[in-house]
Amino acid sequence: MIWFYRLLYLPALLVMLPYYLLRMWRRGGYAKDFQHRFGRFDQLPPCRAGQRRVWLQAVSVGEVFAIGPLIDALQADASIEIVLTTTTSTGYAEARKRYQQQVLSIGIFPLDFWLFSRRAWACIQPDLIILTESELWPEHLHQAHSRGIPTYLVNARISDRSFKRYQRLPHIAQRLLTKFDAIFAASQLDRSRLVSLGADSSQVYSFGSIKFDVSVQPLLNQDEQRSLLYELGFLDSQSDAPLVLLGSSTWPGEESALIRTQAILIEAGINCRLLLVPRHAERAEEIVAQLRTQSLSWHQRSKQIQANHDNYIYLADTTGELTRLSQIAQIVFIGKSLPPHHAGQTPIEAASLGLPILMGPEMSNFKDLSQSLIRSGAALQVADEAELTAAVLQLCAAELSRKAMAQAGRDWHAANRGSSVRIAAVIKS
Repeated sequence: MIWFYRLLYLPALLVMLPYYLLRMWRRGGYAKDFQHRFGRFDQLPPCRAGQRRVWLQAVSVGEVFAIGPLIDALQADASIEIVLTTTTSTGYAEARKRYQQQVLSIGIFPLDFWLFSRRAWACIQPDLIILTESELWPEHLHQAHSRGIPTYLVNARISDRSFKRYQRLPHIAQRLLTKFDAIFAASQLDRSRLVSLGADSSQVYSFGSIKFDVSVQPLLNQDEQRSLLYELGFLDSQSDAPLVLLGSSTWPGEESALIRTQAILIEAGINCRLLLVPRHAERAEEIVAQLRTQSLSWHQRSKQIQANHDNYIYLADTTGELTRLSQIAQIVFIGKSLPPHHAGQTPIEAASLGLPILMGPEMSNFKDLSQSLIRSGAALQVADEAELTAAVLQLCAAELSRKAMAQAGRDWHAANRGSSVRIAAVIKS
């Protein structure tokens, strides 16, 4: 299979090269250490006697945040050193900001072509590799298998779409999954799907998502929250704090739905402000074009942090600030979940902060988690924009319901923590 994959990969790489160049231009920072994508890393010295080197790969910002507790748990053993790589430019920047002093080296994951992968392996010389979520890189796994290097998949997720795709290619899915020494599924549903695709059931664990173990940093006190409301232009010294509706990691179409919802709330006499945090900051101009067509005052964070004090909509088109900004909201809508989107973004952090959660009808990337949140009373599911507006109106008028949902979310989050330590124990054993 690996030779077939290698024959297909090079033409695909040539086709995708313009896409990479476009992303470098649009995102900015994508060109930094671009040579890593071709396996050109600085040569690392061999491990000292008694040391073991772990190559940990996390795709983007979300995974970079999530792996912190796992890194801590692994490095509780002084004999373990970690080389961390990411795929996206934003993930790479966040990894360097968070873990520069904690890990041996940080780089960008190479393109999964045998020449680039082999070169990277020669530079890094790992004793063990860990992939995260849904990363099944055939060449990377082949390099590990050919060297007899233990291989682990952490926080493994199989979305509805990926599950259907792998079901059409059962032999390929099985060959990839059986290359792992152990797989740690993010949920029971993910575990059952992985086993049905051919993973060895005795090697697939279900300890829960490592994202539950991420501590909220920074955690704002009441004065800091009021200061942040002032910064966003949602509060002045003479007024009471408004109700803040948060669009968390929104995708195209969802910002406009939230803008229309806010307008209906204001017309109903509700003192409401809207905080938009799009999943991809480079969509800012597209969202700004929508903001210009409506009458409420708005502000764009990337242009200036401090907004005027009569501001109604704040566009936070920056990266890595969602945790801090979320703490001034009373209701949150989880992005990538209103039709035509269906995959969803993670609701875990919102629950940990005690935010009443609204989300679209499928949340296929987080199906088990979203259904568990709904059963716990921490979240409501809405089918479309009309139901979203109705649900927000209902929650705005029911403070006790919001408080009950908030506590349910915190309880749900606390009950699901601890997977990082259990995963690290299995890997170290």
